Amino acid sequence: MPLYTYRCKACGQGFETLVRSGETAVCPSCGSADLTRQLSNVAPEGKSGAIVQSARRQAAKEGHFSNYSRSERPKGHG
Repeated sequence: MPLYTYRCKACGQGFETLVRSGETAVCPSCGSADLTRQLSNVAPEGKSGAIVQSARRQAAKEGHFSNYSRSERPKGHG
């Protein structure tokens, strides 16, 4: 499910929401479906690698290795 950012044409409210395939988003403030999809923010250049490494360290602490490739997993967690 992609996360989209919208602005409501009826009330001007801006919001983000997860949208499933075939669903139509509605404004959480007024219920209108008359929305404009906005450009979403992306990770700042040079930060995504640090974000991934941080997530991997946290997952490893918790014993989860699913976000590692098979070659990066410790032996016995393949």
